[in-house]
Amino acid sequence: MNTLNPAELKDFLDAKVVQYNTPDFIGSDPLQIPHRYSSKEDIEISGFLTATIAWGNRKSIINNANRLMKLMDDAPHDFVMHHQQKDLEVLNSFVHRTFNGTDCIQFMESLKHIYTHHKGLEGIFNSYAEADSLQIAIHYLKQHFFEIDHLQRTQKHISDPLKTSAAKRINMFLRWMIRPNDTHVDFGLWSQLSPSQLSCPLDVHSGNVARKLGLLNRSQNDAKALAELDTSLRKLDPTDPVKYDFALFGLGVFEKF
Repeated sequence: MNTLNPAELKDFLDAKVVQYNTPDFIGSDPLQIPHRYSSKEDIEISGFLTATIAWGNRKSIINNANRLMKLMDDAPHDFVMHHQQKDLEVLNSFVHRTFNGTDCIQFMESLKHIYTHHKGLEGIFNSYAEADSLQIAIHYLKQHFFEIDHLQRTQKHISDPLKTSAAKRINMFLRWMIRPNDTHVDFGLWSQLSPSQLSCPLDVHSGNVARKLGLLNRSQNDAKALAELDTSLRKLDPTDPVKYDFALFGLGVFEKF
């Protein structure tokens, strides 16, 4: 249990942010995949697809994300926008846990729709962002993603905060896109949105550490827990609460806190 007072807790976590929010962290993290690209849209699409499959063993996530990029000719935006039906056949072989080739093909069609009709992934979030949250915008991303003909089974691969999900993977993707790149970790690509609107990617590691530190009481890692953790982290830094993602994750994964 946490025995630190609020000032001590902030000092402790701020030090852990400095320790883990560095490019050294990227070598063992799926974030390395979008860092291979330089164009905005390639970073967005590779980041979104990588975040989509970011559950399970991290090495497996990285290996499969690399494989997916190769299947897209290492040009994700061009592949999404200009693929022919025959180009999609190569994706049938792709699988990461329950995300399979048919899901992958659906994602290509839905991403093309988003970039053609909704000003891209950034456009969705610019349209639906609230002043202090992007959780409603995630809900609308899912709506627009599946407003074209789609496989019902693929819907499960995009979370919906309005259906109690903590939406860990999309919140992680949003952190990558919105937090500034001053430490060369995140990208700071979406300038109309602010780090103050972000929510912490809540998973088993960050959740367990947050509970031990007294930042979170709820036992489930769901939307209500995310809101509770958001409140706690905003007290530590209202302008960039999600910088503590690095501290919580690092303490859990690397220090077995």
